[in-house]
Amino acid sequence: MSDRIRAGLLGLVLFVIAIAAWQLSADHLAAIAPTPLGVWNRGVEILSDPFYRDGPASVGIFWHLVTSLRRVLTGFLLAAVIAIPLGFLLGRLQILRWAIDPLVQILRPVSPLAWLPIGLALLQDAERTAVFVIVLSALWPILLNTIDAVRTINPTYLKLTSTLGTPLWLSITQVWLPATLPGIITGLRLSLSTSWLVIIAAEMLVGGQGIGFFVWNMWNRLDINAIVVAIILIGLTGLILDHLVSALQKTVRYD
Repeated sequence: MSDRIRAGLLGLVLFVIAIAAWQLSADHLAAIAPTPLGVWNRGVEILSDPFYRDGPASVGIFWHLVTSLRRVLTGFLLAAVIAIPLGFLLGRLQILRWAIDPLVQILRPVSPLAWLPIGLALLQDAERTAVFVIVLSALWPILLNTIDAVRTINPTYLKLTSTLGTPLWLSITQVWLPATLPGIITGLRLSLSTSWLVIIAAEMLVGGQGIGFFVWNMWNRLDINAIVVAIILIGLTGLILDHLVSALQKTVRYD
């Protein structure tokens, strides 16, 4: 029996144990505690009609997921457009990096959700505020990984392009980008997972549509089983996003 089969069987056993422990613990908790069967039945109900529309906020789970993904991808792409060129600039110009580093170190630990009230006050729009929060979430991992990737380019390559008088655009496309892509994509992977985490909390506050709003709406209805269904969908979506970026990362390894 191969190790993969053993791992699969072990995973199945652990899954069964986890479900049994869940059921046993639910029997001793409050009446509204979710149970495996209750979550299954509610999941079948929710997924049986995921595309329905019955008003601006009363929509199927598919549209909530699409709204969240649209916000995440929009903010993620905007952050990449800002952070990657800035990372190249700061990675190459040490004096500029030293000048900006204190500001980066002050802003980087601040939770993106702390900016949400400011975004609402300035933008006066829930959709744009959600994207604004995602930009701030995604910015730092991309920026810092790009800076590190640029700083670790082999100096021999840079000296060689300088000695040969290689045009700047050719140096960027043939040396800088191939050498920094693995680091940049690592930053993209981290920022995408962080953005997916943050959008759930942000949507609980901005309302409207989105999987985070769905979770909060179900809480207001005390529909805990539906919340667990949403949590599972959030996890599966995050897993798919991570695997997509991971697959991209494997194609650009550079030595």
